[in-house]
Amino acid sequence: MKSMRRKDREKPKDFALAVVDKCDYSVMATVNPDGSPYCIPLSFARDGEWLYFHSAREGHKNDNLKQDNRVCISCVGEQKAITGEFALQYESAVICGAASEVSDREEKIHALACISRRYTPDNMEAFEKAIEKSLEVTAVWKIHIDGISGKAREL
Repeated sequence: MKSMRRKDREKPKDFALAVVDKCDYSVMATVNPDGSPYCIPLSFARDGEWLYFHSAREGHKNDNLKQDNRVCISCVGEQKAITGEFALQYESAVICGAASEVSDREEKIHALACISRRYTPDNMEAFEKAIEKSLEVTAVWKIHIDGISGKAREL
């Protein structure tokens, strides 16, 4: 990753990981076959140095990841307009990494459980039934966090 221009806003890795863990969703950039960028909103869960997300088994995102697995993910945490200014206070994290499709059944279930606990913790009693119904038609991907940076315009 390139170093940040605004060193006064740069935060340590722990800060960036906290933003990743609390953001509602992120935006992932992939590379189209012609080299142009493609961005898509993404909900994911982090487990250590890995991010997991699920998708349909086919689609633009999957096609891109299969031909070039490099990704960049942008996460925004807390944000607030500054009264009397034309500016925002916010915190963010940017992740660079490489995506790979999860093929191991147990890892897929683990990943989906992580995602479910993050977004629907009150519905985990229905998790096993959902897995029985949709595991085979669901793609699961993992991204290793190869680089991460965090920044904040103080809140």
